[in-house]
Amino acid sequence: MLWLLVPFVLYIGVLPFVNRVRPVVFGLPFLFFWLLAATLLTPLCVWLARRGDQRLVERGGRAGHE
Repeated sequence: MLWLLVPFVLYIGVLPFVNRVRPVVFGLPFLFFWLLAATLLTPLCVWLARRGDQRLVERGGRAGHE
């Protein structure tokens, strides 16, 4: 479930450090590029968290649901 912290850190935790207009990446201001990259990485992080949760259930552990 730690994978679900990655989007939070990308959006909130690192925001003061990436709040810049320059450099321009692919024609986008850096802040906009950063938020776009974080948005594209969020489904991957959710999928990894779900996959880890399923593995835990398959091994007989508890994952918060029965």
